[in-house]
Parts: sequence; C-alpha cells; structure tokens
Amino acid sequence: MRRLIMWDIDHTLLRGGGVTTMAWQTAFTAVTGVAWRETPNFGGRTDTDVCAEVFATHGVTDCTPEKFFPRYVAEVHRVKHLFAEQGTLMPGVRAVLARLGDDPGVVQTLVTGNVPEVAAAKVAAFDLSASFDAEVGGYGTDDSVRATLVRRSLERAEAKYGEPFRPVVIGDTVHDVTAALANGAYAVAVATGRTKMADLALAGAHAVLPDLSDVDAAVSVLLAEADPLDQPLTH
Repeated sequence: MRRLIMWDIDHTLLRGGGVTTMAWQTAFTAVTGVAWRETPNFGGRTDTDVCAEVFATHGVTDCTPEKFFPRYVAEVHRVKHLFAEQGTLMPGVRAVLARLGDDPGVVQTLVTGNVPEVAAAKVAAFDLSASFDAEVGGYGTDDSVRATLVRRSLERAEAKYGEPFRPVVIGDTVHDVTAALANGAYAVAVATGRTKMADLALAGAHAVLPDLSDVDAAVSVLLAEADPLDQPLTH
C-alpha cells in the first residue's frame, strides 16, 4: 500500500515572513471597514476557524468567510513576492521532498489551514509546487476542524488514484498531531514551530523530530510503520 504524506506548510515546510498576517489585516479592513485590533494565533488552525474568531473579536456580524476569502486571496497575490524575500525554507525540506518524490510508493500533498490559493502561492515562492499533488490536498476552506482536512485529503487521493493509502501527517503543532490520530494516520511532528518536542510527544505523535536537517532520519521516519503500542520516537 502506498503512502499519502500530508504536509503542513507554515513552520513545517517554510516560514512566510508575516506576509499572510499583513494580507489578513489589509483584506479585513477593506472588506469590513473595521480597523484591525487583535491578531489571533494562526498556528495549526484553519482559515475558516480563524475567520470566526477574527469576526467575533472585532464585533463583525455581517461578513462571512465566503465574502472575505476572495479579497484576502487577492491581497496575498498582490504581495506574494514577499514570501521569498521575507520568509525562509525550513532546514532539510528540499532534500526530504526530493528523496520522497523519487519513491514510487509515495504521493505527497498538502494538508494545511491555508485556503488553496494561498497554499499554492507559498509553496510556489520556494519552487516546491512540483513536489505535491495539490489536487488531493486538504485546505482551510474544507472545514473549520483540522481533522476533517485530513479525511478529505485521503478521500480525494483514494478517489483520484483508485487505491487505498497509508496516511502520514507531518506538522509542527498539536493540532496536526490530533488531526492525524483522529483519522488513524501516522503522526510525525517537527519542533520547528512554537511547540516543544515534549509537548508534541505528549499529544500522541508517533515520531518527533527537531527539524528535517538530518535527511536520512527524516525520510526513515516518514516511511516507518506506526505501531500504536510503541512509545513516541524522538531524535
């Protein structure tokens, strides 16, 4: 059975340099006429979920994600050159993606809280687009709950390829880990965001890595078999 490796984007593959936060602020004020007052914690959350919090925090009752996202996407496209200028690729990412891309037993995609167009802009900024079958990904427009994104991605992959997959989720937050576990996926965590390795392990990750700089170790972990009786593996 082939593996479907579902990559989180922010703080797992790359750092966006604050570009999307800036785009959120600009688009929000443009759509609602309300000045931006408070920035939420975006880590591991879906854009649909964040939308609900932002609207509530700012007392906005006459706006919906469907109304907001097109303006937000347009703003991201206006400043997308800044991803490469202000952001950075995480250590080892390019080499790990290339190694997995050479394995016929692997399909790589994106499971991210970003809306599809923004996800595409981020990976394109670092020339990563060809590594992923974005068509079978899970995105922040699918649902407010991250676990649903994993399920949708697996469903899309199985429908497209006509075969079952072993799902593998890799991300940097507890949300990524719990979303994987809710779908019976193999959960790999990287401590390249704000969450410590110990907390990722406590959340139930099958394996925890400090980052992807040890390419051999990262590839080995991502291709490992999950055993629910095993203790979390840390490197």
